[in-house]
Order: sequence, then C-alpha cells, then structure tokens
Amino acid sequence: METKETKATVNNVSKKPVAAKKKSQGFTGIKSAWIILVICLVLAIVVYQFVLGSPSNFAGGDRSGKALNMLGTVYKGGFVVPIIWTMLFADLALTFERFLALKTAFGKMSLDKFVKQTKDCLQKNDLDGVLKVCDKQGGSVANVINATIVKYREVEADNTLTKEQKVLSLQKTLDEATALEMPTLQMNLPILAVIVTLGVLTGLFGTVLGMIRSFSALSAGGGGDSAALSQGISEALVNTASGIATSALAVIFYNYFTNRIDHLTYGLDEVGFTVVATFNATH
Repeated sequence: METKETKATVNNVSKKPVAAKKKSQGFTGIKSAWIILVICLVLAIVVYQFVLGSPSNFAGGDRSGKALNMLGTVYKGGFVVPIIWTMLFADLALTFERFLALKTAFGKMSLDKFVKQTKDCLQKNDLDGVLKVCDKQGGSVANVINATIVKYREVEADNTLTKEQKVLSLQKTLDEATALEMPTLQMNLPILAVIVTLGVLTGLFGTVLGMIRSFSALSAGGGGDSAALSQGISEALVNTASGIATSALAVIFYNYFTNRIDHLTYGLDEVGFTVVATFNATH
C-alpha cells in the first residue's frame, strides 16, 4: 500500500526536467587548453633555437653574424619570434581540435538529412522513429532531440498537467538540453579570438624593438650605413609579417567554426520547434 510520502516522491521525480544524458561518442574536445599552449610554446622554442638558429643560416656559423637566408632573418627578430610562433602553432592545434570536436557534434550523417528525417517522423507522430534516427546520428543535436522526445512521452502520459504546462515543460527541457551542449561546441574558440588581436600586436611590438636596435646600432657607430640599416629593418619587419599571418589564420579559423556552430544551432532550433509544435498540434 503506497503512502502519501511515496506518491509525492514519485510525482516529484516524474516532474524533474530530463537533461541530455546521452553524450556524443567520439572526440568532444580538450578542456585544458593550457596544455596545448604549453606544448606549442616548447615546440616554438625548439624551432627557434635549432631550426631558425642553426649555424648554417648565418655567415661563418655565428648567430651574431649576417643572416644568409630567410630562416636566419626570422631568427634575428629576437625573443618575440618564439612568442609569435607559439600563437601560430596554437592556431593550427586548436583548429585541428575544434575540427574533430565539431565533426563529432554534427553526427554521422549530414545535419540537413538528419533534420529532414526527424521532421518526417514527427509528422507521422512516430516517436520511436525519431529515437532511432537520433541513435543512428549521434552528436549534439541528436542528444538534445533524444532528451526532448523522452520528455515528450513523459508529459504525454502525465494527466495532472494542463496542455499549456506540458508545452512549457517540453520547451524547458529543450532549452536545458541545448544549454548543456553549447559549451562543448564553443570550447577553446575564445583563445582563437584572442590570437586574432594579439598576433598583430605582438608582431608590431617585435618590429618596434627591432627598429630601436637598428637605429641604436647606427647611432653608436657614428655613421649612416644604409646596408646595415636595411638589414635591421628587414629583420624587424619579419615580426610584423609573422604576426599578421598568425592573426589572419586565426580570423579564418574562428569565422569558419563560428559559422559551423551557427549552422548546427539553426538545425537544432528547427527540429526543436517542430517537436514542440507537433505536441501542441496533436494534444
């Protein structure tokens, strides 16, 4: 025989919002981005010291001598060079990381095809078909729709709620499941956004330092050696070029991933609206 406390507990459990418990299988991203930055810094220092700073890149094998090629010229940019290269390597590493993470988030089939199949099942009121499509698809959108369909069946069987309360409960579950998935999609993108600005500024900083060194050397020599001045300016401007290239890559990658996330969000909104509208129309 059930007591009042037992019935109250059962009712409370049934009314709890259903979150997206089913997670995407596969790579979902690296949460500790500082690990990537540290690895990129170490790699940049190694490249600076042993590749750019190779004795074969300088006259007489002396790093303080004249640079014989572009690698030696880049090395002459000073301590700012490994900082810029750290950001460049971080660009590439985070791009690869986000590409894999978003590939998992989108699922196995194309998002447009998944949306179409889901809407077709909803038009037939085939909830089992929707769940099967979600299981086959995987990814963030499938996780959200799966949680929403579970809630759909729960409120459908609950006779204690009005239709308006059921619709609100269904919409709330959809919003909560979406909120759980979005941080995974946008993870590490702020770092790319920072590199967009920081790359150019660091390059300009290195150029200014290089120009100061060049003019200081000419002033100390008491003459106007145009060849030495041209060499110094060339070495300084390398930092500007490296910084601009780093920022340009960051801009391209950041906008590409932002557009991909927007496309996924639009697909999620379309299916989510269809689920709620279907319930509202059939009950």
